[in-house]
Amino acid sequence: MIRHYIIGEPIETDSVVLNIPVETGEIPGFVLDPGAKTIRHRMDSEDVIYGLGETVRGMNKRNWLYISNNTDDYMHTEGKHSLYASQNFILVFSPRASFGLYVDTPGRVTFDLGYTDPDVLEIRLDDFDANLYLVQDSTLPGIAHEFRQLVGRSYIPPKWAFGFGQSRWSYRTEKEVEEVADRYQKEGIPLDSIYLDIDYMDHYKDFTVDEQAFPDFTDFCAEMKKRGIHLVPIIDAGVKMEDGYDICEEGRKGGYFVKDEDGNDLVAAVWPGKAHFPDFMKPETRKWFGEHYRFLLDQGVDGFWNDMNEPAIFYTEKHLNEVFRRIDELKGENLDIESFSELTSLVGGLSNNPEDYRSFYHTYMGKTYRHDKLHNLYGYLMTRAAGEAFRTLCPDRRILLFSRSSYIGMHRYGGVWTGDNRSWWEHLLLGMQQMAGLNLCGFLYSGSDMGGFGDDATEDLMMRWLEMALFTPLYRNHNAKGNRFQELSAFAHPERFRPIIELRYALLPYIYSEFMKAALRDGMYMMPLAFQWPDDRRAVETEDQLLVGESVMIAPVYRQNASGRYVYLPEDMMLLRMRSWNDYDEIQLSEGDHYVKAELGEVLIFIRKGHVLPLCHPAANTAALDYSTIRYICNGGCPEDYELYNDDGITPVKDPFRA
Repeated sequence: MIRHYIIGEPIETDSVVLNIPVETGEIPGFVLDPGAKTIRHRMDSEDVIYGLGETVRGMNKRNWLYISNNTDDYMHTEGKHSLYASQNFILVFSPRASFGLYVDTPGRVTFDLGYTDPDVLEIRLDDFDANLYLVQDSTLPGIAHEFRQLVGRSYIPPKWAFGFGQSRWSYRTEKEVEEVADRYQKEGIPLDSIYLDIDYMDHYKDFTVDEQAFPDFTDFCAEMKKRGIHLVPIIDAGVKMEDGYDICEEGRKGGYFVKDEDGNDLVAAVWPGKAHFPDFMKPETRKWFGEHYRFLLDQGVDGFWNDMNEPAIFYTEKHLNEVFRRIDELKGENLDIESFSELTSLVGGLSNNPEDYRSFYHTYMGKTYRHDKLHNLYGYLMTRAAGEAFRTLCPDRRILLFSRSSYIGMHRYGGVWTGDNRSWWEHLLLGMQQMAGLNLCGFLYSGSDMGGFGDDATEDLMMRWLEMALFTPLYRNHNAKGNRFQELSAFAHPERFRPIIELRYALLPYIYSEFMKAALRDGMYMMPLAFQWPDDRRAVETEDQLLVGESVMIAPVYRQNASGRYVYLPEDMMLLRMRSWNDYDEIQLSEGDHYVKAELGEVLIFIRKGHVLPLCHPAANTAALDYSTIRYICNGGCPEDYELYNDDGITPVKDPFRA
């Protein structure tokens, strides 16, 4: 059951697809204080809070402060309150009665989940205007299902997007891309995609290709596809200011860019320096920008990742000049602690400055809004522009699309990756924990940068990350220039990675089946153990294990130099200790606690009682997988009872689910 309430005069977001009648009166279980702009709920000591999508800390969000304010921040430490996304759905699992609450508003929202008062859940809004949806059901999967029906079906990518992808900032030339492909082929490691970061462009200009680095991009795309490899270029939100650049000229002429307080096109900077930003709040801007994806689609591209769309801003021209003036005033002074701190904060505060986000405006649904009132919608609507365009530009095929910044509603148009993480062991664990919140909010196609984007990955960290992420839909190795190369072929023992990547491909019949069932039936693909065992407190408190689909529980090793780990089993299960797709131990384990060995290169997969796991022979890429080779590993289940989903992996899925 879904109940709809309104506070104030909310700004519509188009994130909801069901028309739920508005109720009046009090919201059961909550106290509203318009003066303090708060919504309060008293919690029981055993209450657990799931949701909020992509955030720091564990799966249970209780006892921390989370702020929905899409932020370009590459240091995802525990003390942070905001990351790239705002996914304002929480699920309160309570002995009294569990419920979900969706706070649908594009402005800044603070979720104080026992941070100030351990017994109180308090939601604070900068503007007390929101659509509130109270979601109720007798089970946690039921609440998730109700919410997902409210906000619409999750995005479904092409099947090849579930294969292994290699990325780096940046492969700068055609030759470098070929060398990456050659090294993987030489090592016999399967590969489906290579990503192109900002350096493939002509001076960081969207919808361009550097013709010196890629002299015939169309032929190059075709050649890569013959090898089973899809090229996936990045698209950024900022449009370079340059006379004669068609995107810039069209945007100015059509009035497609956001405006500053004087009504002029905002001048801010990102990778190309000074840039304009499309006003994605306007349907005509989305249509205009979306149609430009044709430039790369026509050359053979069938996948994109949207980036820098919080939007990230290095500086605005106005604020930069203010900083320069103040620095000039400080010249010649004896810089004591106060003045030196001011100097460093002046420069350090240029990027993503809060005042900059209050200095420009959008036209949205016939009204003019200051950007900070709509801030969290920007990345969502950029990706919506692309997703809607693909339905017209290529209606007969699926296009890979995912984004860094998001808001609920964007899950219908694309997936997400969790942004600029680090080569840290704690980020390996965080990458798994974030999957639970993202799945709950509808972002099924998701994953972290395996190995970490920043810092230097070690061979053992890379191995464990590949093992942890074995079932995540987006399976991409990505890191930043300036750091150690972390292509699998760059490590001392690339042959040790091959069995793990082959295992990923052997598992794809299961991964794809369970993903498609979750997407088409508005269910969960990856979920906390509490969704299956709500009465088992040990299961509820387990933060380092996940259920994947109907058959599998995962419990990855996430500590350096560990050769095993403790695992809690809420029921009898079969442990597969897998060294490769055809080399593994089957071990029956009883309910309870177990220490299980897992040397580097061994993956722990648990099959639930009465269930089966399909495996096929691995292949060089997803297109070469042969489903006739599928065999089933059974833990008391029957292969004929398993609902295997398969399709051509390309055609858009329009019909209801059919086995």
